Amino acid sequence: MAVGIVLGVVGAFGGFGAFLLVLALGVVGFLAGRIAETGEVNVLGLSLRRK
Repeated sequence: MAVGIVLGVVGAFGGFGAFLLVLALGVVGFLAGRIAETGEVNVLGLSLRRK
């Protein structure tokens, strides 16, 4: 939820370019954190469907 709020504020005040920049940096930070925590990135584990 906090990520959505930040992206909304950046999109409203900074424009679409700033929105894309913050989105890209957020994805890079998320992937770096995932790699640091688990040592791998499993994109299939990010889906909402759990079996």
